[in-house]
Amino acid sequence: MWDYISERVKTEAEYILQTGATVRSCAAYFNVSKSTVHKDVTERLKDIDEYLWRGVRAVLDKNLSERHIRGGIATKNKYLCKELCRNSSSSLHGSDTHSDSYNNCRCRQTPPSCCCNSFACSKKDSMSCSVCGKDNSNKD
Repeated sequence: MWDYISERVKTEAEYILQTGATVRSCAAYFNVSKSTVHKDVTERLKDIDEYLWRGVRAVLDKNLSERHIRGGIATKNKYLCKELCRNSSSSLHGSDTHSDSYNNCRCRQTPPSCCCNSFACSKKDSMSCSVCGKDNSNKD
């Protein structure tokens, strides 16, 4: 195996172990394809460092078991955003017309900054969340 490939494989594996990253986020971080990362950490890594491979395999298995939950949260946030866009004419949600406001909605382009990651929170910059009631004053 080429040295640069071996080095890339180790770097990707260490990143996944340190951050708990998914294959997709690791690929985006290193600017390579998901297929490359997947092959690197599931096949090539086993030949290079089996101990590191076992750790990465555990993280990938955890991510796989949680995938349906992340998908459900993304779908929930999508429909909460659509509802807010439909009912709101605030500057966060763009224009008054539904078809235009959802497509141009700024909350779709940036992740929620609320403690509970909810698009439904109307107090993202205030001291407490309007959805879960958690105190946001200690956020980093």
